[in-house]
Amino acid sequence: MEELDVEPTTTVRKDEDIYSPILRKLFNESHHIFVGLQTIREDLPNKNKKTQFVSISKNYRSVLRACMEELQQVAVITHDSEVATRYGNQVSILLAIELIWNLCEVLFIDAAPGGSLLLHLLDWVRLHKADVDEKAHEVLQSESPAEHHGYWDVVLSYVLQGRMAEARQMLAKWSTLKPAASGMLKQMDTLLGKMPVYNPGGNQTLTEFDVKWRHWHDEVDHGLQDNSFASNPHLELICKILAGDEDALLEQRDLLGTWYHFLVARLLFSHPTVKPTELHYYAQSCLAMFELRSAPEPLDNILLAAFEFDIHQVIKDCSIALYNWWFVAHLTDLLDHCNLLHLWQLAVDYFDYCPEFGRVYLEQQIEHVPLETERKALKVLRICEQRQMSEQVRSICKIMAKRALRNNRLGSALSWSIRAKDAAFATLISERFLQDYCARGTFSDLDLIDNLGPAMLLSDRLTFLGKYREFHRLYGENRFLDAAKLLLSLMTAKIAPRSFWMTLLLDALPLLEQKEVIFSADQTHELIFCLEDLTSSRMTDVALDEPMQDKEDEEVTKVELLRLALARNLAIAIVKEGTVEV
Repeated sequence: MEELDVEPTTTVRKDEDIYSPILRKLFNESHHIFVGLQTIREDLPNKNKKTQFVSISKNYRSVLRACMEELQQVAVITHDSEVATRYGNQVSILLAIELIWNLCEVLFIDAAPGGSLLLHLLDWVRLHKADVDEKAHEVLQSESPAEHHGYWDVVLSYVLQGRMAEARQMLAKWSTLKPAASGMLKQMDTLLGKMPVYNPGGNQTLTEFDVKWRHWHDEVDHGLQDNSFASNPHLELICKILAGDEDALLEQRDLLGTWYHFLVARLLFSHPTVKPTELHYYAQSCLAMFELRSAPEPLDNILLAAFEFDIHQVIKDCSIALYNWWFVAHLTDLLDHCNLLHLWQLAVDYFDYCPEFGRVYLEQQIEHVPLETERKALKVLRICEQRQMSEQVRSICKIMAKRALRNNRLGSALSWSIRAKDAAFATLISERFLQDYCARGTFSDLDLIDNLGPAMLLSDRLTFLGKYREFHRLYGENRFLDAAKLLLSLMTAKIAPRSFWMTLLLDALPLLEQKEVIFSADQTHELIFCLEDLTSSRMTDVALDEPMQDKEDEEVTKVELLRLALARNLAIAIVKEGTVEV
């Protein structure tokens, strides 16, 4: 279907808007789909039923799209401005309905797992942001496509939608115009062509795909760090987008159009193996980052509820915002056939209207709801948070945090412990993150750690984890002076645990060995003091444990390397600071 030149809306001005002759055709055709749905046998295997339910959902959406096309055609050819406006409004409403339905199909009915989920979300965005094909056609029909004013917008739009083959074909037009830049263009073409795409039906596991994707991402970072594309701002911007640079993505607000397109693009270039239970976190942050207005629109709230897997809230918000029951009735019926509606959630509303004992009974019921999955836990948590049931919120979060930790899912465990405001457990998980870093040399769940924000103040160890990760980020961005200052403050302000001091001092080695003096004389003195303070206490511990000779030798080697580097840096810093330029 061609892109409709209207935006989705959830505002219906008159009830009669929904009862035009064209919409009556929609009702008649959807009725046949509804009747067919009721005949699906209950005893069919779940896998077969799921396939049929997805097919039925697509049929509903196909009817919706056909109706929108017909309404749009009538709105274009009519000479009556009032009719054109009315039909345009109806198209906007149906666009919003189809947008919501499609997302519900991806998240609830098809229930795609990590890896496959992003592929479905990309299809969702491409379907509802198809104007790039019209712009591409206009550019390609021009006399010199690479010189067309919309050329780079088309290339960027293809990249933002993950359509790398089309982006490469479009870039080839530029190579014929700029043969001198062929080397730089070939490097970009290689990066775009090598971007891994997960294949759910292939032999590659999700872990193998993740490793391959990270190798590719390192190549992109390398291209940025060595300024491979610095001479062309367009190619450098594409490289930043491929690297997942959020500022670069947000600069493309006009091309992205909506916060949920920004969400999918962010996931594509930063977290392609996103799991369904992680979506709510990214959705909330992307809405906050993308939208500058103070309050979300009704459509935003509906999509957010879907990303939080709160089916009942989706249905409730649609009932309020859309004013007509065709969509709500048919979607609810389909979800009910998929066994996605749970009666315990309906009981919540009834307890809300029991003035004397309703709250007590609700608290007791919540305690007995089994939390089989994170998705269900999020539903229960949302109910508790809306009713300020703080004790139940903490209990649910602690249960889920401990379960995630048992399964060695540190990111999820930390996220739940932060929601529980459990400082002790957050400290324990932060320790595990640091142990994991010492063992592997890299941090897992970088996106979560990078976006802790005020939550890092929950515990001292969590604060250190967040700040230590910030040190690595500053170092990776070649902001050596800021990195050195932060590293030193972690020790002198006693934020870092003493058990981690040696790791921090060893992290200072590359900074001490830079050609430019990074640590001043005073800062070097403080590092020396920290080293001597640490070694004096460690020598006492070693003396009490004579058999650990190998470990002692290794420690002595590290200390000697540090002393040598610190002495050299101190001498250079004193000379530099004592030199007065004339």
